[in-house]
Amino acid sequence: MSLAPAKIDLDRLRALLAGVNAFGANPVTGGFNRPGFSDAHMACISWFEDQMRADGLATRRDGAANLFGRLGDPDGPAILIGSHLDTVIEGGAFDGALGACVALECVRAIKEAGLTLKVPIEVAATSEEEGRFGGMLGSQTITGQVSPGWLETAADAGGFLLTDAMTAQGLDPQAIFTSARPPGSVKAFLELHIEQGPVLEAEGIAIGVADRVSGVCSLECVLFGAANHSGTTPMDMRADAFAGLAEVSAAIPDLVRDHGTDQSRITIGRVDLTPNHPHTIPGMAAFTVILRDVDEAVMRALKRELSKVIRRKADKNGLTHRIFERSWLPPAALDVPLADHALRIAGALGVPAKRMPSGAGHDAQTMQALCPSLLVFVPSRNGISHAPEEHSNWADIEKGANLMLQLLTDLTT
Repeated sequence: MSLAPAKIDLDRLRALLAGVNAFGANPVTGGFNRPGFSDAHMACISWFEDQMRADGLATRRDGAANLFGRLGDPDGPAILIGSHLDTVIEGGAFDGALGACVALECVRAIKEAGLTLKVPIEVAATSEEEGRFGGMLGSQTITGQVSPGWLETAADAGGFLLTDAMTAQGLDPQAIFTSARPPGSVKAFLELHIEQGPVLEAEGIAIGVADRVSGVCSLECVLFGAANHSGTTPMDMRADAFAGLAEVSAAIPDLVRDHGTDQSRITIGRVDLTPNHPHTIPGMAAFTVILRDVDEAVMRALKRELSKVIRRKADKNGLTHRIFERSWLPPAALDVPLADHALRIAGALGVPAKRMPSGAGHDAQTMQALCPSLLVFVPSRNGISHAPEEHSNWADIEKGANLMLQLLTDLTT
């Protein structure tokens, strides 16, 4: 394999990422706060668009605030490359933002090397990937997978409607339904991301190439009991919502063992107790459950069995319950030829690489419904992500970025 003359400018890439992370930075915690459709998120999109324009890219946004910067022929199918700019609350510096910055740096390197494009490139900064409102709104919009019913009811953990959040930013939520890319308009989607897990670092491997991505089911669950005095209510006469929740949580490992796989994940991530007072038995426990696996049949079995567990623990503790599905993203098998191509490039560059599943959801899994998609990982220090301690070594990032650059060059020049 002959390698292209273009190379990543690592200092330039670092400066670009630092520019993105000027938005939503919390100097006290070291975390970053750019939740979807927040002021910080929208300001970051505008700043990134300015960077694209300064590099001569023709920019546009769609109805979900996905940002695109195109280089080359304004018509015809393009290669899309990028990731997202939004974060979870108190997230890290690399999740999503690194992939968007690597995409723009690849275009800068191609221009700098004077290469002529035969296929246009679009740098994509997708919107609302982290699922503040459930799902992956940006890539679901691109691929036409947003339903009117879901859009009308989608809300964040605080009950703030997605439609209200968009309207507050001057966006028309209905424009989502005219923003889908037609079949054949995108030749491929390429995404670099941090692994967000410990495997690559533990094995001393610089590059992971995802061959499949876990699906994600997001559930809102509530246990209803009776708030009462903690001193006067006998233990056998209580309807303690937190006791029921604790028993549900304790049952999860056995549930996964009996009905899941080594790729199954069930997480209770947010809990709200009411009245949440030291001397009062909790009368209500509202909690989220995020369920993942790379096999959709396994996901459905886990959801079914989890629902049974919640019902049994509610009955045992004198509670009633409610379970609401906020979103369902099916697992996806990613494009094999693109993965093979990426692994060949890693070999030509002398970079250790491996195929692996992705336990986290990414835009690439949604984009696979529209076009061949590739997801490339670089290692995460100690496997930490979605936290201020998130970090990837720049030596590994440089390897991953140059792999993406070579692949993009192969596909477009």
